[in-house]
Formats: sequence, C-alpha cells, structure tokens
Amino acid sequence: MSSEPRPQPVPPATATPGRPSRTLARLAGAALLAGALVGAGGTAAVAAPGAGGTTPTVAAGSEPPRTTPGPCAYAETPDDPAARPVPLPPDPRRTPDRGTVRVTLRTNQGPIGLTLDRAAAPCTVQSFLHLVRHRFYDRTSCHRLTAYPTLKVLQCGDPSGTGSGGPGYRYRDELPTNLPPAPTDPTGERKVYARGVLAMANAGPDTNGSQFFLVQSNSALRPHYTIFGSVDAAGLATLDRIAAGGIAPTAENPAPVDGAPALPVEICRAVRHHHR
Repeated sequence: MSSEPRPQPVPPATATPGRPSRTLARLAGAALLAGALVGAGGTAAVAAPGAGGTTPTVAAGSEPPRTTPGPCAYAETPDDPAARPVPLPPDPRRTPDRGTVRVTLRTNQGPIGLTLDRAAAPCTVQSFLHLVRHRFYDRTSCHRLTAYPTLKVLQCGDPSGTGSGGPGYRYRDELPTNLPPAPTDPTGERKVYARGVLAMANAGPDTNGSQFFLVQSNSALRPHYTIFGSVDAAGLATLDRIAAGGIAPTAENPAPVDGAPALPVEICRAVRHHHR
C-alpha cells in the first residue's frame, strides 16, 4: 500500500534495502503514523500506502525501463525488481471497463472469494488478473494483520513475505471519490473503507504493484488506496477467523496490534472463474 497513516504504535518491519515499503498507513486510535499499506517493504498493512516510490535510474549504456503503450502505462521498476518473475501486463488500447470478474483465493485458513469491479478500477483489475494468470500469488503468505480500533485489515500479495516485494512494475492510482467520511476523524480527511472492501496497497502516489489488502472491519483511511473489488460472505468468515487468532507476539512486543497473523495465512492458489 502506500504511505497513509499507519495505525501502529509499533514500528513497521524493516523493508528490504532499496525497496519501498508498501503497506497501509497505520492508525493508532486517533493518532496516525505515516506508513504504507501495499507495495514493497515493511509489514505495514492495508491502511496506508507504502513508502514513496522512487524514479527509476538508468545506468549508462543500459536500456531505459519499458512502459506499456496503452492507457494503463504499466512501467518497469528496475530499482525494485520483481519478487517473482512476471512480464508486464497486457495493455490494449481500450481497457475493459465493464462488468465484474470472480477470483477465489484458496488459503490454508479457508476460501476468500473476490469480486473484481472493472468499472471502478480497470487498470488495477487487468493487472490483478494478469498476476493471477501467471500464478504470481500462488504459494504466498499474507504477511500483515492489523487490529487498531480504526484499521483492521489483512495485507497480502508479496511473494517474498516481507512486505517489500512486488511484480517489478507499477501503475497509476484509480482512487475512489464517493466514500463517506470516517466518523472517528473530525477533520473529514479520512474516509470509511468498509468491511469487505478489496483495495491496493502502495508506496505513495501511482506506485501500485501486487500487494493488496482486505478490510475485515470498517476502517478509517485517507482515500489514497485504489478500491477494485469486494470480499464475499465466505471470505469474510475466513477473515474473521484469521482476525480472531490475533497477531503473532514478538520479544519486543508481546501484545502487538500490527504484524504477522498468529494463524499463518498462505494463498495456496488464486483462481479466476470464467463465465460459461
């Protein structure tokens, strides 16, 4: 995710050197600490975008990073290489922007059914389906769970399991514009990311990659995270079981509210359902 308020009084996990953290901003009560939800680096959860992305550097004599020619403009990130090899997504002149697509995350804790909304975020859905097709998410862990009063999410999508891994490319935000204000934020800046929302984590503006988060309970975030679908009833039951298990304690923090789930969560297989 990107660098939004992190609900954690606990410092985020150390990101891989040279890679921006993609986690949700952490909200500890009313206090917000800058953090990242999705994207590379850190164990931040869905609440805040990851550390700000950097402009790729090009060594003398080397090929410049590739960018797809279509409207989504997926751009290679040589300074943040893929955690698992995957090509750039297809980027047709007309990005599909109608209808929904069903995907199931078959996890060791139970199924999590997703409905992807092409109209809400066409480039995001196209990238997510591309990663599913290339089995990018298979045999990956969901590395972060948060239990702040105003931020309860499960973050997944990094094959490295560190919170710093991504697909080796990034693309622009497709941000929501109609979210209700969070009642816990008197400034009106934070909005409600409702229970069941599926959204991208990031490391700052326009740094979406592969990491995403699932909202287990209504959460308050600045609207800096692309919403591209929803979680079904069976998936919410799975999320509730994971959340009930709590967060794994550490020597430094025996009662954390942000960190690895105490019940390890592995996406064994991500499967797209095609209409007959």
